[in-house]
Amino acid sequence: MSYHPHALNEKVALITGGSRGIGYGIAEQFILAGATVIITGREANSLMLACKQLGSNAHYRVNNVDDSSQHQSLIDELESSFGHVDILVNNAGQHCKKPALETSEAEFSAVLETNLVGVFSLSKRCLEYMIPRGNGSIINISSMSALFGLPQVAAYSSSKSGLLGLTRTLASEYSGTGVRVNAIAPGFIESKMFLDIMAKDPHREERILQRTPMKRFGSPTDVGHAAAFLASEAASFITGVCLPVDGGNSIGF
Repeated sequence: MSYHPHALNEKVALITGGSRGIGYGIAEQFILAGATVIITGREANSLMLACKQLGSNAHYRVNNVDDSSQHQSLIDELESSFGHVDILVNNAGQHCKKPALETSEAEFSAVLETNLVGVFSLSKRCLEYMIPRGNGSIINISSMSALFGLPQVAAYSSSKSGLLGLTRTLASEYSGTGVRVNAIAPGFIESKMFLDIMAKDPHREERILQRTPMKRFGSPTDVGHAAAFLASEAASFITGVCLPVDGGNSIGF
C-alpha cells in the first residue's frame, strides 16, 4: 500500500471524553485513517457501547480528567499495553451556563480544574514519553467562546481561552523536539442536546445560522476530519495554531 500523508496507520491515539459527541466523531475518523484509539470517560457502560460501535480498533479506560492523580498511571499503563501513545486529544470538558454574578468561585474553579488543569496534567504525562521519541501530536479542543464574547459562560470561556495560551506555550517549548501542539475551536456542532435546544428556540437557531456563512450547523464528523488532519503527517509543519471548525461563524457578520 502506498504512503498517504493523511494516514494514521500504526498510530495510537488517546481521546478524552470519547464516548459521544465530538470525541466520538474524532475517534471514528482516527480509526478510518488507520489508528488504534483509546477513549476515556467516567462511565464504563457508555465507553463500552461506543467501543462496540467503533469496532476492534477501539479500546477504553475509565478515567476522570479532573483527577490529575490518575494521569501518570493511565499513561504508564497505555504505553506499556500499546507500546506508544502518539496522539493525545484533550476533548473532555465541563460546562457551566449561568450569569457571571451567579457563578460561585467553587463552580468557576471546578470548570478550570477539568478543562484546563486536567489538560495540562495529562499533556505533561504524554510529553514525558513523546519528547524522547521525537514525535507526537497533542490536540486541544477549545471553543468559539475563546474567540468571541458569549454571555453566561464566564468559567467555560475562561478555561477555553486559557487552553489556547497553553497550546501556544507548549508548542513554543516543545515543537523543536518533534512534538506538535494545536487546538481546534468547534463552532455550533449538532448533538441531540443541541438540536433539542434549537427546536425550543427557533429565533436563536435563526440568529446563529444568519452569522454562519455556510448556513448550517456542523457535525462531530466535521471536527473529526480536522483533528485527523492535524494529527497526521499532512500537518507536519503546523504547530501552535487554533483551527476554527465553524462554517465561518467566527468571521461571519
